[in-house]
Amino acid sequence: MTEHDILTDAEREALKEVMLTPASASSCVLIVEDDPVARELLAELLELNAIESLTASNEEQALALLASDKPINLMITDLRMLPHDGLHLIRKVRESDQATLPIIIMSGGASVRDAIDAMHLHVVDFLLKPIDTAKLLKLIRQELGI
Repeated sequence: MTEHDILTDAEREALKEVMLTPASASSCVLIVEDDPVARELLAELLELNAIESLTASNEEQALALLASDKPINLMITDLRMLPHDGLHLIRKVRESDQATLPIIIMSGGASVRDAIDAMHLHVVDFLLKPIDTAKLLKLIRQELGI
């Protein structure tokens, strides 16, 4: 386990053993996170739970994936990214063909104003880092209908 792991070795092994009900083949989560370690750890957490994911490091990559023919059923985005933050990305999504896409925001440094703005953009939830992985997985399963 490294200092950036969000799971302990014991949690990682438990997740491998449990492997709850797998998501349907058409369910996919888009992870938008500029920190490569956090992005890959979150993708690994989803993989360990049989949930397909795609990753993007910024708004441009995320919008390109959303415009592709890949079926994306949920987006998880960091709030603090450059050059545009997660709220800017969500506004773009809400103005697109994917306007009803469920979205979860993660943030390590958010203000009350950020949370209020996010709720006005109809996000599923606003999670503070460090992320409670059990809560995140519950939200993901709920949104994907697993």
